[in-house]
Amino acid sequence: MGRVGVDLYPEQIGASLAEVRTFAKSLGGSPTNVAVAAARLGRRAAVITKVGRDGFGDYVRLALESFGVDTRWVGTDPALRTPIVFCEVHPPDHFPLLFYREPKAPDMNLRREDLDLDAIAAAPLFWTTGTGLSDEPSRSATLAALDARGAREITIHDLDHRATFWRSREDARREAGEAVRRATVVVGNREEVEMATGLRDNRAAAAALLALGPRLVVVKRGPDGTYARTARDEVSVPAVRIAVLNGLGAGDAFGGALCHGLLAGWDLERTLTVANASGAIVASRLACADAMPTLAEIEAVLAQRVTT
Repeated sequence: MGRVGVDLYPEQIGASLAEVRTFAKSLGGSPTNVAVAAARLGRRAAVITKVGRDGFGDYVRLALESFGVDTRWVGTDPALRTPIVFCEVHPPDHFPLLFYREPKAPDMNLRREDLDLDAIAAAPLFWTTGTGLSDEPSRSATLAALDARGAREITIHDLDHRATFWRSREDARREAGEAVRRATVVVGNREEVEMATGLRDNRAAAAALLALGPRLVVVKRGPDGTYARTARDEVSVPAVRIAVLNGLGAGDAFGGALCHGLLAGWDLERTLTVANASGAIVASRLACADAMPTLAEIEAVLAQRVTT
C-alpha cells in the first residue's frame, strides 16, 4: 500500500539532468516495486494506491498488469496528476532524485473509505511504508489498514524515509513509532532506523524497535550486508558483490524477496541471503520494476558466488 509513480531514467549514464538527452520510462514507487518484485518471484500481489486521470495513470495500470500485479485497488484521483520522478545515475553510489509530486500526489489522497479492510485483514502478507504516513489522509488510511491487520503475521512496515516529504524529523519519528507498534516486521536502512529511534548503532536501534512490539527488525546496510534481530536471535548476512549501475530499486527488490522468503517459511539466513542477491541484481541494472529478478536469476548469482 502506498506510493506509485513513473520513473524516468537517463540513458546517458553519468550525465546531469542538464546534460541528459533521453530518458527511459519505468513503473516506480517503493511499495509498488515491492509488489512487482514479489510477483516476479511467483507470488500473487496487489497494490493499493491512486493515480491521476491521465496518460501516466493509464501507463501505471498497464505496467502493473504486464507484471502480473492485481490493479483492482488502484484508484483514480479526479484532479491530481500521476507523479513522475527524474533521476541521475552516477555509479557506484550517487543517484539523486527529483520528485514531481506537487501540489500533492494522488497516492497521498488515499482515504480510509477507499480501503477494502476485509481483504487487507485476510491477506497472508501486508506491506506499508513511511512515506504513506507523511500527510493526510494517507496517514490515517495507512494506520487504519494496519489496525485492520490486528498484528497478524505477516504485517510489514518499511520505514522508507524521504526527508523532503516531512515537515520535521520529529514528526517522521513520531509517526514511524505509530506504524511500528502495529507491525510484526520492520524494515529500514541504517539512516531510517536511526531516524525512527534516534540511535546510530544498528543493534541498539533494532532492539529499540523490537521493544515497540514487532517480532522481527531488518536493517539494510548496503555493502555491509543485512542485520536482522528477533527477541531471541541475531543474524548478519554479507552483501552480494556486484558491479553497480543504478542502486535505486535495490531495496525494493530486497523487499519483494523478503516477502517471498517469509511466506515460504524459510529460515532467516536463507531469506536474507536471497533478498541481498535480489537487491544486488537490480543494482546492476538501470531500471527498478522492469529489472526485478526471477528466482532462477537469483539462484544463478548465488551459485556463481559459491563457485568463485
